[in-house]
Amino acid sequence: MHIPDGFIPPSLCIAGYALTGGVTWYCLRKINRTTNPSQQIPKASLLTAAFFVASLIHIPLPPTSLHLVLNGMMGTILGYYAFPAILIGLFFQAVMFQHGGLSTLGVNAAMMGIPALLAYHLFQLRNRINHRKQLWTRILAALAGAVSLGLSALIFVVITITNISQDLNVQTEKNLILFSLVGYLIQALLEGIFTMMLVVFLDKVKPEILKG
Repeated sequence: MHIPDGFIPPSLCIAGYALTGGVTWYCLRKINRTTNPSQQIPKASLLTAAFFVASLIHIPLPPTSLHLVLNGMMGTILGYYAFPAILIGLFFQAVMFQHGGLSTLGVNAAMMGIPALLAYHLFQLRNRINHRKQLWTRILAALAGAVSLGLSALIFVVITITNISQDLNVQTEKNLILFSLVGYLIQALLEGIFTMMLVVFLDKVKPEILKG
């Protein structure tokens, strides 16, 4: 789910960088207002590495394959640290593995990072629930993981469909991209389950991690 260099027009690349710059500034501002901003950096670094490595894990789904994104997990656990962490992870993915591109880094970061922030706020709804809290923690963690991936996939599909080169068979390309939504639906379910399992584990062994 990475948009490569040269696929979208320069104007969209610039808009992506502007949006990413604004969201990064907002997240850093929220982080700096916490009691100890540096306290969460080791956790953010560890999950940035996990996000980076996840792009190498491919799940075969004929006629294509999927790879884990984990932006919902990042948002759920890291909160406002998630967006800059995803931005850094995407930068190294682009430089080292050519996953995405440098000109499209802003668009890719916004596409994956903003849903991660939404996942964080969705998961934080558990703090407003006083009954059956463990059950709601599981439900909201699963929703955060699945909805975040689903929203990123929807943004990706819209961008790719609206920027198909006229040199290609546009209708065929659109059909293939829309078919990929089936794969992303499966991936959203998998990431929702994975996020829920991780949150349940952390909630039992080290619940303070989930307070980020």
